[in-house]
Amino acid sequence: ELDEKLKKSKKKKERDPLAEPVPVRQSKRRRLREESVLTVTEEGVYQPKTKETRAAYEAMLSLIQQQLGGQPLNIVSGAADEILAVLKNEGIKNPDKKKEIEKLLNPIPSQVFDQLVSIGKLITDYQDGGDGAGGAAANGDEGLDDDVGVAVEFEENEDEEEESDLDMVQEDEEDDDDGVENGSGAMQMGGGIDDDDMHEANEGMNLNVQDIDAYWLQRKISQAYDQQIDPQQCQKLAEEVLKILAEGDDREVETKLLVHLQFDKFSLIKYLLRNRLKVVWCTRLARAEDQEERKKIEEEMMSLGPDLAAILEQLHATRATAKERQKNLEKSIREEARRLKDESGGDGDRERRGYADRDAEGGWLKGQRQLLDLDSLAFEQGGLLMANKKCDLPVGSYRHHSKGYEEVHVPALKAKPLESNERLVKISEMPDWAQPAFKGMQQLNRVQSKVYETALFSADNILLCAPTGAGKTNVAVLTILQQLALNMDADGSINHGNYKIVYVAPMKALVAEVVGNLSHRLEAYGVTVRELSGDQTLTRQQIDETQIIVTTPEKWDIITRKSGDRTYTQLVKLLIIDEIHLLHDNRGPVLESIVARTVRQIETTKEHIRLVGLSATLPNFEDVALFLRVNFEKGLFHFDNSYRPVPLSQQYIGITVKKPLQRFQLMNDICYEKVMAVAGKHQVLIFVHSRKETAKTARAVRDTALANDTLSRFLKEDAASREILQSHTDMVKSNDLKDLLPYGFAIHHAGLARTDRQIVEELFGDGHVQVLVSTATLAWGVNLPAHTVIIKGTQIYSPEKGAWTELSPLDVMQMLGRAGRPQYDSYGEGIIITGHSELQYYLSLMNQQLPIESQFISKLADQLNAEIVLGTVQNAREACNWIGYTYLYIRMLRNPTLYGLPADVLSRDLTLEERRADL
Repeated sequence: ELDEKLKKSKKKKERDPLAEPVPVRQSKRRRLREESVLTVTEEGVYQPKTKETRAAYEAMLSLIQQQLGGQPLNIVSGAADEILAVLKNEGIKNPDKKKEIEKLLNPIPSQVFDQLVSIGKLITDYQDGGDGAGGAAANGDEGLDDDVGVAVEFEENEDEEEESDLDMVQEDEEDDDDGVENGSGAMQMGGGIDDDDMHEANEGMNLNVQDIDAYWLQRKISQAYDQQIDPQQCQKLAEEVLKILAEGDDREVETKLLVHLQFDKFSLIKYLLRNRLKVVWCTRLARAEDQEERKKIEEEMMSLGPDLAAILEQLHATRATAKERQKNLEKSIREEARRLKDESGGDGDRERRGYADRDAEGGWLKGQRQLLDLDSLAFEQGGLLMANKKCDLPVGSYRHHSKGYEEVHVPALKAKPLESNERLVKISEMPDWAQPAFKGMQQLNRVQSKVYETALFSADNILLCAPTGAGKTNVAVLTILQQLALNMDADGSINHGNYKIVYVAPMKALVAEVVGNLSHRLEAYGVTVRELSGDQTLTRQQIDETQIIVTTPEKWDIITRKSGDRTYTQLVKLLIIDEIHLLHDNRGPVLESIVARTVRQIETTKEHIRLVGLSATLPNFEDVALFLRVNFEKGLFHFDNSYRPVPLSQQYIGITVKKPLQRFQLMNDICYEKVMAVAGKHQVLIFVHSRKETAKTARAVRDTALANDTLSRFLKEDAASREILQSHTDMVKSNDLKDLLPYGFAIHHAGLARTDRQIVEELFGDGHVQVLVSTATLAWGVNLPAHTVIIKGTQIYSPEKGAWTELSPLDVMQMLGRAGRPQYDSYGEGIIITGHSELQYYLSLMNQQLPIESQFISKLADQLNAEIVLGTVQNAREACNWIGYTYLYIRMLRNPTLYGLPADVLSRDLTLEERRADL
């Protein structure tokens, strides 16, 4: 039978000589194996070939991960490869090996080195130069199956039943004359396989973790005995098998299982061996009595190595995958229904046209509708989309190439001189009732002074684009005061029941900061300011008593979606949206939805709601102004980077090195160089993206300075400062801080005790700490500026995606906003160290070259459903009109080709009515 199938495969190849080439087939075969920590490493990195070396290699990865901190897997596996090369070099003695390894991992204790040496001895299949995915494929034994010993491939067969018979090929068939052999003698059967075939092939051996419940093993054994076994005996046998699977090595387990289940159950034994870890741990999880016990088991799994962590990841991931499968199924059903309608023609077409005509109210929908795939129209890059083809830098910018990286220097823009008719507004010139909100200030700055008249004395919508630190919050306060004035009686008392003000801030940390700021400044007016976010909900009574609600976009979207709960949303008279450039981000659709809903509410109720947008500097600010219905003459204010309170000089460093570990080490070296360039002259704030990395980076800079005898530059010469550092060292709880503070270094992250964070903030604010390494907490919370800010790497782990992603543009702008101390510095310095491929993006972002695009298509269905439920959209025509209120509509008019439209579309359809109907 096998001979016949192999002949068929031969004939198929002869019929189709252009069948899939060998490399593609090999890559598909590689995907058949269960993906784990070892199979996601990059090509050319060592990959073990036996279970013993696999266990040893995982132990090594775990040990290296502890030494390097929370680094991406490619860096850890790259380090393991380099360390193995050192350990396997017989020409080097152990003390020298330790020195070489310390160049990779920084100083390590002797016991860690001894562990690495012991693990290195257990890895017996390592060949110099890496014999992982790349090398092994050349040797021909990469695809060896652990249990069978043959690189099995599957035929793209017409007959599904034939495929299932080819799940396993025994070794004694290997030399069959009719077999199609590759260079290593492993049998090749036909071309590659498509996704469905791959799934069927995988079903033979790989077990879906989601299928395992508390009684899975019992059912599996019962099936193997064709239900001819007594249930109590089956339960007992299942418990014994589970106990065997949990102990001993594979050979021992296999022997015991053969005794318990008999030889004729070999396929079950093989299946259990292949999925041993899954069966044991998923059964334990399923049998956990409560959430606490489940959590303990999960923690134990995380601590026992990457294989179990990968199983846990699959367990969490499959839930999402089930949703995706459901979504795909629904999509295919809809497409099939449409196809059947189209094929039926005649009556179906007439019927469809009848619906269109009824909905069209007079036949506005003319012509055949085009079916659009919204997923393919959405921007895959999300907030990292770069629509500009080039980036024009300011005069004086230059590039500098070094070994392994490229630097771009952008000089600080000089502040523009005051214009002849420009003057700063003094607080004493303001109306008496407005002055208490600006207590302690002498005058408004240039940005605030230009906006002052419109913000305080008119009800026009405003879009203010200004650099970080330009005092946009004060402009928001001016617009709030204008609203208070409208509800102020002749005696100065304010009727608080007539209005509500909503301030939308992008992050919860920012919401809390705004609540504190506004509460303090508006105390004299008797205004109540409250937070409304995912952490903080308000009762109806609290909302009634609150005049200013500070919230996040998502929370306000939820509130305005509720049709039966609109009594207080109709009292809103002022909507302030902070950081409106977030339209470009993945969260942009929510902002579009809020604004579109508000503008349509104004048109329906004829009651004015003032819209105020606060934003960083943008290249296409006019588009955002149009979206907010801003009058260009009265309400549009745009200020470039020359209006920054402290001018910012920028350095962008793009690392060109390909190997992850070398890239990581080069990043540390560059970081040290940049710190040394200002050491002793200015304070430095370094942003990293994990808590572990704060201490690692601080120590790396300090130890390199110690080795180069430059540590004295970080310590002030006066004895008083050293004494202060020493006394505070005894006060802190963190061991990392105790180690770093005496040298003028410190760390800051949310995991530190509150008292430790306060001590660090005080010492840095007073100038005693010279180098502070922090996570993004310092960018958003406490305002602690420094002359030089370094962003070390732009990759951050995203738990939602389960992968490393680029920093959000908002975080980057906020971090660089901390560069330069007002009143102290004539300029600040911002340095971004990133991959070379991201260089253009960050240059565009920070130099007003990155156009704000719409991400609305990615969430179009969700947002339209919300409007339908709300009752604001009741037919297709209203849906088309609704799209006309979005930022997507404005950008489609401006740049049709980017949104999948022909360049000349506006000549045929000036208002894009056809496209809106298609959408």
